[in-house]
Amino acid sequence: MTIHIPDDLSVVNIGLPLFAEAIAQQGRPVQQLDWRIPAGGDPAAVAALAELFGPRSRDIDRANAEVVRRLDEGAPILTRVAPARDVIDGLPDRTLLHCGPAIAFEEVCDPLRRSMRAAAVAEGWAADPVEADRLIADGSLALCPAGDYGVVVPMATAMGPATPVFVVDNEAGGTRAFSPVNQGPGDTAWFGRDSDGAIARLRFLQGVGGSMLRDVMRAAGPIDVMALATQGVQIGDDVHMRTQGTTNLLIRNLLPHLAALPDAGRVELARFLSGNHLFFLNLAMAAARSLTMWAEQVSGSSVVTTMCRNGTTFGLRLAGNDTLFVTEAPPILDAMYYPDYGPETSAPDIGDSAVLELVGLGGAAAAGSPAVAGFLGGRMSDARAVTEDMAQTCVTHSSRFTLPTWDYQGTPLGVDARYVVELGLPPRITTGILHTSSGAGQIGAGVATAPIACFRDAVLALAAEDPRTPVTPSS
Repeated sequence: MTIHIPDDLSVVNIGLPLFAEAIAQQGRPVQQLDWRIPAGGDPAAVAALAELFGPRSRDIDRANAEVVRRLDEGAPILTRVAPARDVIDGLPDRTLLHCGPAIAFEEVCDPLRRSMRAAAVAEGWAADPVEADRLIADGSLALCPAGDYGVVVPMATAMGPATPVFVVDNEAGGTRAFSPVNQGPGDTAWFGRDSDGAIARLRFLQGVGGSMLRDVMRAAGPIDVMALATQGVQIGDDVHMRTQGTTNLLIRNLLPHLAALPDAGRVELARFLSGNHLFFLNLAMAAARSLTMWAEQVSGSSVVTTMCRNGTTFGLRLAGNDTLFVTEAPPILDAMYYPDYGPETSAPDIGDSAVLELVGLGGAAAAGSPAVAGFLGGRMSDARAVTEDMAQTCVTHSSRFTLPTWDYQGTPLGVDARYVVELGLPPRITTGILHTSSGAGQIGAGVATAPIACFRDAVLALAAEDPRTPVTPSS
């Protein structure tokens, strides 16, 4: 049999791009189809996905639609600043709240351990970091995940009852979330330092700083947090790694009330705010958490409502599910470091701030942030690729966060664990980087990739709610 091959060929290549590249080098038209084996060919995951995309898809899609409606339409309002013990119900004394999943003290990474020591000294429970370490190690001071109390804390934050917190209310959902007032850059405990300077900053915020911020917020009245974040996205913030623009908008709104403060302490507070380009970060986190708490009230959803890290482990939760799926915290691979530092000195991903990626900010907004692009090769196309990957695994697009550099499309919203596992595309999280062991503090910033093992476990568990689908836990 003779096979006649035409002289003029157009090729569609499925699979390895190498074949498409070879054809293109020969001057022939070729289209590369971005196709991959579902769930990497994992039989248990494929069986679970077949169930969740098949017989149960209608119910899951209905639940997901309600989840993303709540994430998109909720209006979190900053109502006050107050010490944690005055506003968080049931907060126990002599307890440190920390980022990420629950963890035993012997497993706590060095930056978080230092932050715990600094917080214990600032609370007056210990005379110095050495005594604080002993008290935590022997159980005299308890440790508890901040998330258990509706609190989200960034980076290596540990906090006690005297810590001033933002109180954010989502009236539509009846939810309230909290986050500590951001400590600022430099010599600070949330960056994994237990120095005299870091402890002094905590005491400043517990004292005159927190008191004056309380008065300023009371005078300013309720503040629509997401309205400010929407403006920030328009001027290049991802509202996670970069919050300079949104912080400036917030401080502008507060300026008349700052000027009206009594002379004692006013200049010190103004100096603190003017040097704190991350001041809005914690407020945005509390707002995002108030939305995900509302979304969590919807059952039967495959949308992620919690991603948190403590520098040792990473935790993930789906809407309507009480189980926190935990695996090892990932490294931060796409990064820029300060001089003399690099991957060998960087701690794993840490903090609760990945809640921002779940409401359309952070990595979801990378396509609109030249600052984020600088950590991804320096090109806006690299930042756009992060957002486009997230769009493949999200339920919809935000109606409030639109990106001028992405044809004014809304940022991806509603991370669907099914698509993450099917495509092998976990979310990218914009974040800072802390030194792994020296107490040097922040040594860079970059983008971490959420570990896919948690998503797989969540998908298997969701499928297991229907006994027709056998599941195999991941190792």
